[in-house]
Amino acid sequence: MKKNWFYLMMMLFAVAFVGCNDDDETYVEPQLDVTIHNLAGEWMLKSWSNGQELTEGTYLYLNLVRNDATFKLYDNLNSFQAVLTTGRFALATDPELGVVIRGEYDYGVGEWNHRYIITSLTASEMVWVAKDDTSDVSVYVRAEIPAEVIAEAE
Repeated sequence: MKKNWFYLMMMLFAVAFVGCNDDDETYVEPQLDVTIHNLAGEWMLKSWSNGQELTEGTYLYLNLVRNDATFKLYDNLNSFQAVLTTGRFALATDPELGVVIRGEYDYGVGEWNHRYIITSLTASEMVWVAKDDTSDVSVYVRAEIPAEVIAEAE
């Protein structure tokens, strides 16, 4: 009986070790279709130009509004305080490249410097690559625009 008990315990330990998975399977967030509905919302620029992160204390927040295809851009990249820039954006599908976003600033300031191919879109992150300069890569993450940034800029 003791021998059977010993074998039973050994089998249970063996099954327990076999049941453990040593593989580190990472969760891959599913890609979303690039539509105005999925793009709409508040985003923060995480990195640009091949992974270069923003310097400490600088920020760029982008609010894409679905209803009227407008945007609000809050940043302090070229200023000591938050600056609000507004305008309109549009999406177009290129058969070879995918969805391309372009924009135009309000008050006759002109168009964005580039048109961007949206190469990746998940619920929490999107990646833009300049159509005419593939080294210009911008990574945005979903983030609420802080109330103090909005108040400072408006």
